[in-house]
Amino acid sequence: MKPRIVVILGPTGVGKSEVAIRVALAVRGEIISADSLQVYRYLEVGTGKPGPEQRQGVPHHLMDLLNPDEEFNVALFRDRALKAEEEIRSRGKSTIVCGGTGLYIKALIHGLFVGPGRIANIRKGLEEEMAEKGIGFLYERLKEVDPDGAAAIHPNDRQRILRALEVFGHTGTEMSRWQGNHGFKENAFESLKIGLNRERQELYGLIERRCEEMMTRGLVGEVEGLVNRGYSLDLKPLQSMGYRHIGHYLRGEMSLDEALALMKRDTRRLAKRQLTWFRADQDIHWFHPEKERKEILEATKSFLLDSPNS
Repeated sequence: MKPRIVVILGPTGVGKSEVAIRVALAVRGEIISADSLQVYRYLEVGTGKPGPEQRQGVPHHLMDLLNPDEEFNVALFRDRALKAEEEIRSRGKSTIVCGGTGLYIKALIHGLFVGPGRIANIRKGLEEEMAEKGIGFLYERLKEVDPDGAAAIHPNDRQRILRALEVFGHTGTEMSRWQGNHGFKENAFESLKIGLNRERQELYGLIERRCEEMMTRGLVGEVEGLVNRGYSLDLKPLQSMGYRHIGHYLRGEMSLDEALALMKRDTRRLAKRQLTWFRADQDIHWFHPEKERKEILEATKSFLLDSPNS
């Protein structure tokens, strides 16, 4: 039998961490974070990372592993998550995967197209172009040669932009086509995917309040602290939601009120993109995180009932 895992997913701000902890406590589970930012140390407020008091009763994995200037990507996530799942299972516990990074979840369950190894001469030329003309220039090129691939990559995601152009330059085939041919056809696990969602206005209201609470909890001070530690605002993690906006403020490019307003808008847009990604997956069972607590627990317990770890 394939190992069974429960996945708690959904858009930013919907309440995934709270539900995952509640589920983990009910089924003797441990949580693997499928979040591309919670893996970094010192990024607390802006990532919505559960605090020590929340994590005390439920072990969390793939959090606080790296410094902000260290590389992390979907392949590294999958490798570490597979090892964490095996360790959790060896203790007779259930694995709860929690996060909003759809590609991480998909790669964990269905595998990942790795592609050719790094092609040094092509990568070197791309990095030189990036240094001279900026990542935006390379992103526009990617949109020309692989529009489908570019649509799935953030314009500031240097690593994935470079990799997609590197693979195209070496093979003449778009990264999106390679991934499509791979088809994510592996099935490493039996999985129950629990999607969390709310009515749009309810979700957007929560997102806006969450952004305001981040300011109250010290997001500006957190980013200032990262800069004082020697981390550049241009690092990929500090170009992410919230951190990027505070970076604009610290550089004097906009007022704090303007940064907050832009942060709210961009977070709403991120939530919309995440929902578009997840709704393409017909295997997701959707619930309201508060109104359907009982149903979530019942679905989880029913799924895990015949698990070898139960």
